[in-house]
Amino acid sequence: MESVPGSKNLIHDLDSKTNENAFTFSQFFSFFLVAVVAGLILGFLFSFTKKKAAKDTQVAKTKVEKTAGIADKKTFKDKAEGVLEEGGIDGEGNFHLERPGGESQNVYLTSTTVDLSQYINKKVRVWGETFSSEKAGWLMDVGLVEVL
Repeated sequence: MESVPGSKNLIHDLDSKTNENAFTFSQFFSFFLVAVVAGLILGFLFSFTKKKAAKDTQVAKTKVEKTAGIADKKTFKDKAEGVLEEGGIDGEGNFHLERPGGESQNVYLTSTTVDLSQYINKKVRVWGETFSSEKAGWLMDVGLVEVL
């Protein structure tokens, strides 16, 4: 093939020129190594932030409001106080207040407005509405709870 003066050759000899833009194996390996180390460092740092956020959430869950519920003493006329324990009696109530005088003085509780599970083993005063029951001596729907 003859080359025409002023025109570019379409066929090049590959051995005569080195491709200056291509990565060499050592450059690729170096780049890969830097990327892996940077990823490990970032992952390690992010793991600490996730643990801290989880601890903050647990601390927030352990703090209990001093009072919770609806402060409507016209609707919730009945009140009782004692140590809140889990468990009702024969399907009536989910919790009960232990009061002086023994089991016959327990107030069995349910609530449509307050999460009573946050107050287990705490001395509380509750306001609510008394319901008739078959097994429980006193069954109350709690509307307001206050830690004593």
